[in-house]
Amino acid sequence: MFPFSSALVTGASSGIGEVMVGLLADAGVPTVVVARRADRLAALAERHGGVEVLVADLTTDAGQREVAARIADATRPIDLVINNAGFGTNGTFHELDADRLADEVELNIAALTRLSHAALAAMVPRRRGWLLNVSSVASFQPAPRLAVYAATKAYVTSLTESLHEEAKAHGVNVTALCPGLTKTEFQRVSNTEQYADQFPSFAWTSPLQVAETGLRDVVANKAVSIPGLQYQAMSAVTNSLPRGLRRWASSRVQRT
Repeated sequence: MFPFSSALVTGASSGIGEVMVGLLADAGVPTVVVARRADRLAALAERHGGVEVLVADLTTDAGQREVAARIADATRPIDLVINNAGFGTNGTFHELDADRLADEVELNIAALTRLSHAALAAMVPRRRGWLLNVSSVASFQPAPRLAVYAATKAYVTSLTESLHEEAKAHGVNVTALCPGLTKTEFQRVSNTEQYADQFPSFAWTSPLQVAETGLRDVVANKAVSIPGLQYQAMSAVTNSLPRGLRRWASSRVQRT
């Protein structure tokens, strides 16, 4: 089903990452699962065969180095790296906790950058590999009240598109997965639970739809993967608008 012989997934303890682990493991792909919550990872390993647990806090230098070392281990090569770990913070920027925002930047940007580097450093010489970085449709425009999240995801999409161009000549596929509204623990963690009432059912994609689209598109070596026709259309329109109009539209959405 998949061309990968092994995989590593960060943020594997819930949501899109957890679903991706299930799809990979159930397809017979040995998968390293990475997250802070050891109990969640242990439960994953009990439900699926071929799962290797790696407990690590990717907001820390030690955690990032440990996972990067696992990716670089030539005796146990990883074919597919999925950088899924990340979180957001909803609220007026100057009123939010600065330490939390620093952790958000560390996880969404620094950890993803280090693990992407480890992945390509291992994959390019052997001319085989797949890298899937989970971004967001929020990366395509500013997002007042989710300012840091949107900014970090803009970085993820831009970095990943650049790496896609660098790596394709070496037989390595690199894709940015940009989902829209998806019902996961993200809403609770980011304090956006009100979105469930504010946005209609057709605006939501499922974690399974997002996971399946991302895995399919990284195999196809798409630079950017956008699950759902509604978000593909929205992104096409958004990217054609002047930046000032994008800011205004995003601000109006956040006020609803």
